[in-house]
Amino acid sequence: MADISNAQILDALRTIQDPDRGQDIVSLNMVTGLVSKSGNVGFTIEVDADRGPKMEPVRKAAEVAVMAIPGVLSVTVVLTAPTATAAATPAKPAAQPQGGQQTPVKLLADVGAVIAVASGKGGVGKSTTAVNLALALSQKGLKTAILDADIYGPSLPMMLGITEKPDSPDGKRLMPIKKYGLKCMSIGFMVAADTPMIWRGPMVMGALEQMMGDVEWGETDVLIIDMPPGTGDAQLTIAQRVALAGSVIVSTPQDLALLDARKGLNMFKRVEVPVLGIIENMSYFLCPHCGERSEIFTHGGAKNAAAQMGVDFLGEIPLEMAIREGSDNGLPIVATAPDSPQAKPYHVIADALWAKVSSGAGQPVAPEIIVE
Repeated sequence: MADISNAQILDALRTIQDPDRGQDIVSLNMVTGLVSKSGNVGFTIEVDADRGPKMEPVRKAAEVAVMAIPGVLSVTVVLTAPTATAAATPAKPAAQPQGGQQTPVKLLADVGAVIAVASGKGGVGKSTTAVNLALALSQKGLKTAILDADIYGPSLPMMLGITEKPDSPDGKRLMPIKKYGLKCMSIGFMVAADTPMIWRGPMVMGALEQMMGDVEWGETDVLIIDMPPGTGDAQLTIAQRVALAGSVIVSTPQDLALLDARKGLNMFKRVEVPVLGIIENMSYFLCPHCGERSEIFTHGGAKNAAAQMGVDFLGEIPLEMAIREGSDNGLPIVATAPDSPQAKPYHVIADALWAKVSSGAGQPVAPEIIVE
């Protein structure tokens, strides 16, 4: 399938007027980050931060206009306020804003504690760990939410068996979907599972800010953010815009995974986010037939790395078929078998995390980011 040309897309968008400025959004240079690939179109509409909520009808109209172009299969449009988002360039924390720069309003300010669950690379079981830790915290009696921050590869819909879309009572605010006692939000709730997210950095940051700032989280004691792998735009946006109580690094024991885990840990340290500890996932395998223990990915690497880097080792989680099957089938082990041996490590780690956060070991940190 031939790509839809930018000229075709811009012509369609010239029919969309800014209601306050009396011109179309293309002439006003409001359309940025335009990408078209195999019939899938994405772009951002830049607006002033204070006009964000009232511009949702414009965003929707733009989506409809482009979707009407023959050959277009999907359209993703994000509103973004450039003055409210720092550029995705290397940044450092500073005690005070400099040069008259205005500090963006922190997101998720009404949530009791926000914990980022991160990894340096994919494939280490970070999302499975995040979901089961959130469930373990909820089973402690805490009002718990989870945000899937992976825009390119959202996994929360599959892991929790959620197929419905979130409601929006007023067309501006989204209601989180509730499952297994958790309040949940993911970009995967709003797009088809096979829709590619062909977004550049500004669109990713805009989507994340909307999922954090435009969702009615309500009274929440703790929110787990399932971070995407790596140390890119999404991680920087969350570190800049959220007063995190702390971060948790998930790794498998082998050296390659630990190398990337160290990068993730050092990123959080650079932006002055407390690192609550490291979890070793897929730490060992117990044969369900004979009970023999096999250390498939070696063992103890994460514990050694934690000691070397001066952070706590939170615990190890075995490689278990029941955990994997639960994640694939929307039946996470802590929800379906909370008293099982497979669920026990998650409860132990959740207890340790909550003890750290509630005692002040992971006080929310909101560094002021100065872009050089």
